[in-house]
Amino acid sequence: MRTLLAVAAVALTTSLAHADEWAIDASHSRVGFSVPHLVVSEVQGVFHEVKGKIDIDEKDLAKSTVTLEITASSVDTGNADRDKHLKAPDFFDVAKYPSITFKSTKIGKITKNKFKVTGELKIRDVTKTVTLDVTASDPVQNPWGKSVRAVKVEGKVKRTDFGVNWNKSLDKGGVLVGEDVSLDVRFELTK
Repeated sequence: MRTLLAVAAVALTTSLAHADEWAIDASHSRVGFSVPHLVVSEVQGVFHEVKGKIDIDEKDLAKSTVTLEITASSVDTGNADRDKHLKAPDFFDVAKYPSITFKSTKIGKITKNKFKVTGELKIRDVTKTVTLDVTASDPVQNPWGKSVRAVKVEGKVKRTDFGVNWNKSLDKGGVLVGEDVSLDVRFELTK
């Protein structure tokens, strides 16, 4: 039994030794989204506050892990009245559910720098498995001696899957707010 535990500890230590923790550079990152509005246009927005732990395995990026926490009240669509409504119980209900979270469960490599990242996304009190398209740049050195890389995340989620159901029907058909939310997330990571 001791031998088995020792082997497991060495294997875990070895696998973790390849992963480096990268920090999100908030001033060069954005968590963006867009949603259909009035059938004919879109509303775009961002969440200004995100933190997380991103461990990147340079030997095998598919072994990397991502854990993110977005402050729901940091939503910003450029319209104060709409943002107030988004923070209310009809949408994010930020008083009751202050955070939106994501934790990766699987990373599938498509090409050298393109991946399908599957994970658990939690909005309000609903957790769903989602798969997102991720492109990661090779690391570069910045003028201050830090390693930097860019990560682009794109995908779609259905807001109603997460209990974000508020809407109004339009007189000539359709609804005020579309169901599909397009994600456009850009991170600059440093270590």
